[in-house]
Amino acid sequence: MSGVSRDQDVDIDLGQLVRAVWARRLRILTITLVGAGIAFAGAKIMSPQYRSETRILIEPRAPAFASTQQVNDAGAGPLMDELNIASQVQLLQSADLLKKVINDLKLYNLPEFDDAANGSAMSSILIKLHLKKNPMENPPEERVIDAFVERLQVYQVPGSRVIGISFTSKDPKLAAAIPNAMANVYLSTQSGAKLDSNSEATRWLEPEIESLRRKVSEAEKKVAEYRTSHGLLQTNGTTTFPAQQLNDISAELTRVRGDKANAEARAQAVRNALSSGEASDTLPDIMSSQAIQRLKGTESGMQSQVSDLQTSLLNSHPRLKSLRAQLADIRGQIRQETQKILASIENEAKVADLRARELERQKDTVQANSARAGEDEVGLNALEREATAQRQLLETYLVRYREAASRADSNSSPADARIVSKAVEPVDPYFPKVVPIVVVAAVAILILSAIVTMLAELFSGRALRPIDASAETIETETGLEEKIAPQAAPVATVRSPARASMLAVVGDEEDAIDEDVETAAEVPEDDNEFSVASVADYLTGSRAPLAIAISPTGDDGSATTVLLTRILADAGRRVILIDMTGSGQPTELMAEDQAAPGVTDLLCGEAAFGDTIHSDRLSDAHLIPQGRSDVRRAMRGVDRLSLLLDALAAAYDLVVVECGAADVAGVSRLTRSRDVEIILSLPQLEETVFVTLMTEFQAAGYERVVLMSDGEAAEQRFGQAA
Repeated sequence: MSGVSRDQDVDIDLGQLVRAVWARRLRILTITLVGAGIAFAGAKIMSPQYRSETRILIEPRAPAFASTQQVNDAGAGPLMDELNIASQVQLLQSADLLKKVINDLKLYNLPEFDDAANGSAMSSILIKLHLKKNPMENPPEERVIDAFVERLQVYQVPGSRVIGISFTSKDPKLAAAIPNAMANVYLSTQSGAKLDSNSEATRWLEPEIESLRRKVSEAEKKVAEYRTSHGLLQTNGTTTFPAQQLNDISAELTRVRGDKANAEARAQAVRNALSSGEASDTLPDIMSSQAIQRLKGTESGMQSQVSDLQTSLLNSHPRLKSLRAQLADIRGQIRQETQKILASIENEAKVADLRARELERQKDTVQANSARAGEDEVGLNALEREATAQRQLLETYLVRYREAASRADSNSSPADARIVSKAVEPVDPYFPKVVPIVVVAAVAILILSAIVTMLAELFSGRALRPIDASAETIETETGLEEKIAPQAAPVATVRSPARASMLAVVGDEEDAIDEDVETAAEVPEDDNEFSVASVADYLTGSRAPLAIAISPTGDDGSATTVLLTRILADAGRRVILIDMTGSGQPTELMAEDQAAPGVTDLLCGEAAFGDTIHSDRLSDAHLIPQGRSDVRRAMRGVDRLSLLLDALAAAYDLVVVECGAADVAGVSRLTRSRDVEIILSLPQLEETVFVTLMTEFQAAGYERVVLMSDGEAAEQRFGQAA
């Protein structure tokens, strides 16, 4: 039996729970060992399961005898993406592939996979009563496939193009043989698909090639017939006869015109030499004449004789006269020969002119023929293009046919995958792992036994201890600071007057005042005991979601609340102040716009919730100002304010409501529960007002009442009272 009465407050005695577990340690240890033994026996009884794995790399592959160009073409193709790899995983788990493996290894003969072959008596009775279908009517591979799939695992290795095939079986040899068999069947299936594609390609290309050959032959025949009928015979393979003839005539005409111009220029030079009496022996045509060369030689010899005889004979000497007459005759012959050469050159120019005229006539004729041939070549070109297109298509089909025919052998079309790791016969079983099972079972039983023991102690009441109210009162008055100091020292110093007044409510009001004075006389040992900073430290440590500030003295207390809010914001807390005062002092101190929408507009339905939240102009705190709507009409919906406070408490670390000189009844309408902090903002501490408000709030059930006052004034006031 427990020594705790039914109406008495209790607490859990952790030490008693530990002592109870220690007292029953032998029992707990025995249960743990028994459970571990059962787990060990169960693990040993279980049939061992072996697992082995084969890994396949998916990549494009070309035949070993393929040419370099084919290898490059194969390597230039896109690599397998995630969807392609996932498709190959599904292909490895396809029913057709699994059935082939089952048939190849005759797994339907193994009881491990075909339980229906060794049916129970109850199953036989149900089958005879037609309440169950006879599984033996299904094909053997159909009966095995379900058990096969349960033991199979096919997956893609993350971050790679490798597919793992894992299989679990009671037989280690079978655990290694099945993944290898699946990999071989998969590779042969992929290779067979390529062979089927090549065979289908050759079957389709053969009639197409024959048809194209006939079309190419007919197209080339049409080209030849058209060329013959229109006289478009080729001379050098690319040019027709009229075009070649026109080219030759044009070249000859150009040459003849050049000869004519050359002859006319030579004749004019000779003519100029004769008319001017200049020496003509410098002209090429004159110098090339042998007759003129002989006459020039004779003239030179006779001129020498005349010069020699003039030195010894008179000019009238018959010998000199005879020589001069002969010299004049020779010069006349030279002139006659020159005239002959000029006539010859002029004849060459005339002949060249006649030849040029004839060639021009022939050119006109050939040009007319070439124009007609050009018109005929339009049709010829169309026929040649058709023949060329058919020939190119035929050549392409022939290349494809030769490639497909060369890959008709099984070794010439490897699958786009290869085995990178074959499954080997496992030595150690995959399941059960005896040691881990025993350890986990022992730890779990040990923990459960300890929990059951502690629950038994709690339900029996032996682990519960009563809370002494008088002792708590003494501890609150004298030792609460030491108890809470490690977390937040200012909390105890701020709350100590409030806690003393709350406990004094049991007696009369005079006793409460005396106890407040006595307790407060001890508190001023610390400076600024009731200061704004101490209250801010207390609220930070308490993590209270809501604080109601009461300012009995009016605007000076509201200003102190504004200071408290800014200190909390500077300390890094998300805090918002709601101005519920009549004077609007917080709004005046914090708001940028005094006419900003606020709480009265929200309660009257004239502003949205988000439009009423504003930033403090001097800190990171937020403010919901008083608003512009009628206060009396807004107070009719003040009961809805509790919903607003709940929403703000979820978004902010602390919600401070400045109520001005409000009473207990007004505060009670703001909160649904009593889990709030009540702050009495009294910059200049008035003992009577403080004690009266403390008594009223504590009587209404508000236990957390905190005094916020000027530290020096409070210390002086309580010191005099002491």
